[in-house]
Amino acid sequence: MQEINNEILLHDSYLLFIHTPFCGTCHLTRSMIHQIEKIHQTDIFHEMNASLYPQFMLENQVESVPCLLIKHKEEVVEKIYAFQSIPNVYQYVMKYRPELFEK
Repeated sequence: MQEINNEILLHDSYLLFIHTPFCGTCHLTRSMIHQIEKIHQTDIFHEMNASLYPQFMLENQVESVPCLLIKHKEEVVEKIYAFQSIPNVYQYVMKYRPELFEK
């Protein structure tokens, strides 16, 4: 997972895992995300410590953490708060990063 920066925030598409350091659910979600990246052997997600980006949180109306914010074609299309399982998270990877599945 790559740490977010202002340059990446300007990209037209990304999968952004938003967390805080002392959130237990965030740590569980992080392990799910790491498993998905391990399968593909590449960084798929970017991560953001919500505490360091309060303006971003307000502008994008992020309600809680953990959150998977999906920006696609220059607009926020989804914010996922209930991760449930690796297959559940994986469906968003398949939908928004289909190039990972092309041969």
